[in-house]
Amino acid sequence: MDAVVFPGQGSQKPAMGAAWVASPSWAVVDEVSATLGRDVGALLLEADAATLQATSNAQVAAFALGLVLLDAARNAGLTWQVAAGHSLGEYTALVAADILPVADATTLVGERAAAMQVAADASPGTMAAVLALDTEAVEACCAAAGGHAWIANDNAPGQIVVAGTADGVAAAAAAAKERGGKVLPLAVGAAFHTPLMATAQPRLDQAVAAAPFAPGAVDVVANVDATPHGQPGEWPALLSAQLCSPVRWRESVLRLEAMGVTRIIELGPGGVLGGMVKRIAPDLDRTSASTPDELAALI
Repeated sequence: MDAVVFPGQGSQKPAMGAAWVASPSWAVVDEVSATLGRDVGALLLEADAATLQATSNAQVAAFALGLVLLDAARNAGLTWQVAAGHSLGEYTALVAADILPVADATTLVGERAAAMQVAADASPGTMAAVLALDTEAVEACCAAAGGHAWIANDNAPGQIVVAGTADGVAAAAAAAKERGGKVLPLAVGAAFHTPLMATAQPRLDQAVAAAPFAPGAVDVVANVDATPHGQPGEWPALLSAQLCSPVRWRESVLRLEAMGVTRIIELGPGGVLGGMVKRIAPDLDRTSASTPDELAALI
């Protein structure tokens, strides 16, 4: 049983679309550009690292490349029985499950990216990865920050991301180091999946309410509860909650394994999710693709 998974914001890098320009699946980029009214191809081919770091650009670029890979995988005959995505990647997973059409998912991502950029500008924050501590220990470290830091991503055993205000994350990081943890600051200017994103909620909720969710061809394991969902009526609340709730990726992978998944197929740059899967469920087969050659080898 195969699961397809998609990375989120942070996976983007300059010129990551260059290998796909000659592919028929590049037409998806034109569709995303037309839907959003902006040149998404330029983001995938010409944008530098600083440009891609901006939330409004990073999310659109990562999503667009995910769609290109998804289209190419489908055209090559690749199939899967369940899907999942990390944060932004969940929107690509909804397309992979036929729960959302490409155009409507693109509109949602555009609104989400713009709303989160405004929230990030209004409430600046930061994030840091805490290594070598378990979830309970990191929760205690966040508590030591006095309500200004939270767990944003439970990625894998010994790899948890905290987010919050700069002072809050610094306090949580200091507490983590006292407990023997290692802290790696992340190059972001916002505290994703925390209450600091709350000002983006009304705009996202309005967009989600207008989206035409359909019964899924396969289920998607959701970030917020690590549970498979396929019914259209479930997804508006799940996507709304995801904005300010932690990504439960470790639990999601364990759920995929419990469902009978034996292979995780990652479509997107970097292979970061595959590395997490190796730490979470080492018995699962893992494979990834970000270029046409890698996809051909996977097939």
